[in-house]
Amino acid sequence: MIEFKQISHQYGHVPSVQNIDFTVNSHEVVGLLGPSGCGKSTILRLAAGLETPSAGEIWLNGAKIADATSTMRPEDRGIGMVFQDYALFPHMNIMDNILFALNSHNNANLSSVIRHQMALDALEQTHLTDYRDALPHQLSGGQQQRVALARALAPNPGLILLDEPFSGLDNRLKEQIRDDMLHVLHEIGTAVLIVTHDSEEAMFMADRLMVMENGSIIQTGAPVDVFCRPDNAFVAEFFGEVNRFETSVTSGMADTPFGLFPVENIDDTDNAIMIIRNDGLIIDPRGETADAVVVETIMLGRYSIVHLELYWERIGAMHIHARVPGITWYDEGTEVSIKLDSSQVFVFSQQG
Repeated sequence: MIEFKQISHQYGHVPSVQNIDFTVNSHEVVGLLGPSGCGKSTILRLAAGLETPSAGEIWLNGAKIADATSTMRPEDRGIGMVFQDYALFPHMNIMDNILFALNSHNNANLSSVIRHQMALDALEQTHLTDYRDALPHQLSGGQQQRVALARALAPNPGLILLDEPFSGLDNRLKEQIRDDMLHVLHEIGTAVLIVTHDSEEAMFMADRLMVMENGSIIQTGAPVDVFCRPDNAFVAEFFGEVNRFETSVTSGMADTPFGLFPVENIDDTDNAIMIIRNDGLIIDPRGETADAVVVETIMLGRYSIVHLELYWERIGAMHIHARVPGITWYDEGTEVSIKLDSSQVFVFSQQG
């Protein structure tokens, strides 16, 4: 539905994105993931027509809609957008908020009866029919989020852009709302580009992820591929808390505080970085050897975070964290043995 071809953009003389290439296909949800300031919202604004590229071309449904010299107006693109703050009109009821989205140039030839029915269909898709006469302030945050989605869906766009759509919701409500939204999006089959800095949210929503750093897309793939096979330390660290330390690689084996660890495709080097996700440390309180001492246990319900201290001749005392599923408690000072889950351990050669 939309294709970016070698797109670059800058604010004044400051580059924001560089040489961006990607395609979002029909019926596909693509997640654009990265930290604040990496350029992901700029890409969304470029797709919507709120910014003009400084280089490259943007194509929508087989037609060029933007380059460095011209850009199609946002209202003529037929793209739906859900903003981070929902951007609902406070003086309009829910029905009128949705009808407003049907008053664009693309819908000028539709009768008021057809527009009214399209608005009703959007309300039904998002389970908001009973709230058509309510004002936005009379709805909960989750309901307002669904109104914003209904307004984006009403014109039957080929592409919907979602800009951090769940950031204003509490965690419990967020899980329910994003599940509801995903079902709606799959039912209608439109292409979706969602921007988020939340890795769990991106993995939940997206068929394909694009991870950004400093204005560039540094890895693309299915969520399971990006999570399990990160291309570099930045990507590995972006999917939750990790233990990170410098190490060396000799003859395909990395030196670790827990013994040698096999690695692939890394030449012998004294300048490697090892990433161990917190989930990758397996604690055995009955192990034959004591690798570490428990400093603190923080129980969080679904899992516990265990702070550990161990000594490694390479660097001395180390403080590391393990995430243990379920209700788990270790007393301070408990000596434990630690094993590694190899699927949660990554070693990368550092440049320079």
